[in-house]
Amino acid sequence: MSLQEQINATPGVAARDAATHGFVFNHTMLRVKDIAKSLDFYTRVLGFTLVRRRDFDEAKFSLYFLVLVDDPSQIPAEEPARGQWLLSQRGVLELTHNHGTESDAEFRYHDGNAEPRGFGHICVSVPDVEAACARFEQLGVAFQKRLTDGRMKDIAFIKDPDGYWVEILQPTARV
Repeated sequence: MSLQEQINATPGVAARDAATHGFVFNHTMLRVKDIAKSLDFYTRVLGFTLVRRRDFDEAKFSLYFLVLVDDPSQIPAEEPARGQWLLSQRGVLELTHNHGTESDAEFRYHDGNAEPRGFGHICVSVPDVEAACARFEQLGVAFQKRLTDGRMKDIAFIKDPDGYWVEILQPTARV
């Protein structure tokens, strides 16, 4: 049986409905306690670009949309083109900051990896996983799993400021 036949034979898998063509998995959202720390991590450490910020002062929260883009000049400078471009991208990260959480020493979001388990992690593919991990070490980034830990020597997990796990892998190493 071919790989595609095995995938198609998996219980619950349905043929793609033509009505879903053009659908794009656009973003995932993480709630963050301290937006300055989170933006520093995702922009400086992982190389994301902040594309859009939306403040909802009455509701006391703000949204920050980030992308990994090699050429920021491709991002439209003005709305509504910028927003339309953002909604057409794959793999956008939305950070939601509820105002005031950064000032509450006891406040913490559940990262999904402690009981009860739920959300697990996001993933960033890198061209050279060893070089990326060496850089993370130099930057003092917290690791959940280093390349040398466990049996899977080709993936690492780092932690963002809220404890969310970020899997780091090199696509060519996983073949």
